[in-house]
Amino acid sequence: MTNSWRTAGMVAAAAVVVAFAVTVVVVVTRAPTSPLTAPTTASATPPPTATPPPTATPPPTATPPLTATPAPPITRPPTARTPLLGIRDWAYQLQGYPGGRLDRLAAGPYQLVVVDLARDAAADYFTAAEIGRVRATGKRVLAYFEIGSVENFRPEYRVLRKAAPDLIANEWAEWPGEYFVRYYDQRWWSMVVRPRVDQALRAGFDGVYLDTPLAYEQLDRTAAQGRDRDRLAREMAGLIVRISRYAKTVRPGFLIVPQNSPELRHQPGYSAAIDGIGMEELFYEATDERCAQDYCAENLAEARALRAAGKFVLGVDYATRPADVRAACARYATEHFAGTVTVLDLDRTAPPCPGPGG
Repeated sequence: MTNSWRTAGMVAAAAVVVAFAVTVVVVVTRAPTSPLTAPTTASATPPPTATPPPTATPPPTATPPLTATPAPPITRPPTARTPLLGIRDWAYQLQGYPGGRLDRLAAGPYQLVVVDLARDAAADYFTAAEIGRVRATGKRVLAYFEIGSVENFRPEYRVLRKAAPDLIANEWAEWPGEYFVRYYDQRWWSMVVRPRVDQALRAGFDGVYLDTPLAYEQLDRTAAQGRDRDRLAREMAGLIVRISRYAKTVRPGFLIVPQNSPELRHQPGYSAAIDGIGMEELFYEATDERCAQDYCAENLAEARALRAAGKFVLGVDYATRPADVRAACARYATEHFAGTVTVLDLDRTAPPCPGPGG
């Protein structure tokens, strides 16, 4: 939900809709057949003089349930990765990749990076080779997408407008061109969310970074079909749990990281389903405005509780003044959060916070 994509996206939306309509059919049907495993290494050739005794034909292995297509291949993870709770530096960039490539992020001094599922925020998805090159540097790479809203430059938007217009609800006043959706509807899962998770798995991402869980608070009550906020919160937590179970069945260890709404930890199954949480504007709101509202303290308390429960916290604050950047970085260190201080458009990399004494 970045400003620059608002303008560019609306121009590009019409151009990609046909390509997406084909793509989404393929993606939806690519259900995995079995959990993924790392490639095996070849065994040594036996000495030529040794004649192995005959062996019985091994019994056939169990046939996995039939599905439309094989599961996506896994990329062998690099060695010597920072433990999740030890992550301190991360990068968050959703557009403006130089030359459409991830080289700068790969070369950067980060332990984890979050990028959009597609380089153009549409259907030009990052490939397994591209993600693999970043992962080969020891970084974890998470795929960003939204689970409670849809932007009008995303290819799914035109598809939904034609095939399921009732899923699209009220426009987000703070982000014109972005619409909250009836995320609890099975069609949202099958037409949008599951295909996005499948694409992240195919491309070899380490996990997903799930934006707009706050839709449970923002969905217009007239569009909520009689649901109150408590039920909407349960159903948002339920969607995150469903994503987690689906992805981790295909690839154990796949990371589930929602952004914001840490109060969902009080909903059944939520905390067990996630590995970490991204938190915007804990200390500075866009831009260079100290976060002093009651909700700032509430969010911080909930984030601390998740950290105490063993979940890593990725803080992102929007500030440019050097004093504010230093202050935010100091808070991350005190709270034992990973942190990045960047710009609201998320169109560039930010330098990591200085280390102790830096």
